[in-house]
Amino acid sequence: MDVAILWHFHQPVYRKPGTREYVLPWVNFHSTKNYHQMARLAEETGYPCTFNIVPCLAEQIRDYADGRAEDPVQRCFERRPESLAPADLERLRAFAPGEADPARLQVRALQSFLSPIDPIPEDLDALLHGQRALLSGLLDRFRKLSEEGRVEIMTTPYYHPLTPLLFDLRAAEGHELPSVRFAYPEDGRLHIDRARVFMDGLFGRPPRGLWPSEGGVSREVAAAAARSGFEFAVTDENVLWRSLGRAADRKRLYAPSRSENLTLFFRDRELSDVIGFEYHRWNARDAVADFLSRLEARRREGGDEAFVVVALDGENAWGSYRDNGVPFLRELFGRILASPAFRPVFFADLLDARGRGEDLDLVPGTWLGSFSKWVGSPAKNEGWTALAEARQACGPVEDILIAEGSDWFWWFGEGQPVFDELFRAYLAAARARGRGETV
Repeated sequence: MDVAILWHFHQPVYRKPGTREYVLPWVNFHSTKNYHQMARLAEETGYPCTFNIVPCLAEQIRDYADGRAEDPVQRCFERRPESLAPADLERLRAFAPGEADPARLQVRALQSFLSPIDPIPEDLDALLHGQRALLSGLLDRFRKLSEEGRVEIMTTPYYHPLTPLLFDLRAAEGHELPSVRFAYPEDGRLHIDRARVFMDGLFGRPPRGLWPSEGGVSREVAAAAARSGFEFAVTDENVLWRSLGRAADRKRLYAPSRSENLTLFFRDRELSDVIGFEYHRWNARDAVADFLSRLEARRREGGDEAFVVVALDGENAWGSYRDNGVPFLRELFGRILASPAFRPVFFADLLDARGRGEDLDLVPGTWLGSFSKWVGSPAKNEGWTALAEARQACGPVEDILIAEGSDWFWWFGEGQPVFDELFRAYLAAARARGRGETV
């Protein structure tokens, strides 16, 4: 049975409008701790990983790689310890709690930005040198692995918008919707087309596959992706069951489907979620044994010609695992590679071997099934209203495209004011630019 695993790499835009000032350090943190680690594991084990890289993440990685990012946490690493202000020490203690000595605090905090897959130095200068080397070489490393055929690269619409809702917010029918309509299919197409062009420039070839932001698909999104040149997309099994409108037929999950000339692969939710949310509680050997037993159950059900799709975040889960997930991932990749029952493959291999798939009357949906995490509450609907009014006034300028990202709506009403502040700042910047003001 074929097994395709997708690791999704994404961070929202943390830059303030018109600047290179980063209000949160997570691009910096995940680049050296997790994205580098996943590339190293692909090299080390020979496992054919599929990495989905969102363009707005790659943009921000380049800011750090080129030394353009102005990151308050990074500045704390680079200052002399005796010059650190109380606010600087608090920033560092978020990564190294309980450390009182400023010099030691810098070292421990920066060590937390690195993966245990490599030896971690004890000297601050060596840590900073190693960090810079990882950042400057990260995207080139993924390109080299892709050119060598050792990994598969996919992408997502440019600023990670919930694309069906850009085409028409009424795709979230059944939710309480704002009174101001939002329907800008041209913006959805722009995010999709720009992503493909950007990734072609970054990796030397356009990606064949798309992970729509939040797994968000609709017939309109499928048609736009196919017109742009994408051959397949990956989303969640919930979308398949909603589209079929009947009780789950697991065998349908083990074969491709097709909508608007785009092949669709649906992830196995249980297999994806046990890695993302459960196995960090287990020791690595037992967790992988359990995973293989679940794969074997699917092989018996679907037959040797079936395939399964696993898709999940490539960064967030590992902080809960021992040693940042390195023992688990080594065990997982090694055991699958050694098993005669399973063939690890790229999604493009599935497409080439299995054909375009059976036609599906695709219903709008996300990896959650519905759109409830992004629209329907008063706070989220107010965000859509503000975006609609700014989009109508300003057109699809860059600040508006950034504000169309899904992450803002995910966090509205969830007690994360920094996301609300950045969203409002981008809307204000769009209006200011429309008046001819410098931002």
